[in-house]
Amino acid sequence: MVILKKGLILAGLTVLVVLMMAAILEQLNDLMKPVMDSVSIQRTAPLVLDAGHGGEDGGAVSLTGVPESQINLAIVLKLRDILGLYGVDPVVLREDDVSLHDEGASTLREKKRSDLQNRVSAVEEVEGGTLISIHQNTYTSSRYRGSHVFYAPTQGSQPLAGHIQACIKASLQPENDRAVKEIPSSVYLMSHITCPAVLIECGFLTNPEEEALLRDKDYQRQLSAVIAAGWLTAP
Repeated sequence: MVILKKGLILAGLTVLVVLMMAAILEQLNDLMKPVMDSVSIQRTAPLVLDAGHGGEDGGAVSLTGVPESQINLAIVLKLRDILGLYGVDPVVLREDDVSLHDEGASTLREKKRSDLQNRVSAVEEVEGGTLISIHQNTYTSSRYRGSHVFYAPTQGSQPLAGHIQACIKASLQPENDRAVKEIPSSVYLMSHITCPAVLIECGFLTNPEEEALLRDKDYQRQLSAVIAAGWLTAP
């Protein structure tokens, strides 16, 4: 009888997990449907996901004191998981809130430079890859909000940025009329790689409403789904 009860409990848990996964997939399909309906999946090339900053370099700090690095990582991990449902296994540069610097780096400046150099090396090792780097924006005024996609000065970067920006507007931020821009040469990672690359400023940590959204797991999942759809359907 004990074995039978354990078997029934295990079977019940299995059914529950299956039902939960089905619900998640249905939600993701609803989020990605506006983009996926019009264009078939195009992308098969390797993808690299970069969660900006990490460790001692937390990047910007949100209005409620959350480091940008943690929000970047949360979005990247959700983006990885969603892409996995579509058969994409991206390379993730960091899966924890850590810096990727060499052990010999001691000062914060040395660690940051070593971290960026190691990220460049990791990206360049992926043959035929494309980079998506996730960041958060800030501004002196709290009224600005909305995602903004930037592109590296490499072949294929601008069309990908434009497509992802259009997907964000179509599926998540209909009021967002930002135009994609080339990344300034001062951004080390993007100016030292040779592959197609985009940097997505997901939103403004200085806008109270958007900062709350960017900390919200459901919104992070929605944004990740739209970025995933943008990548999968880019021509």
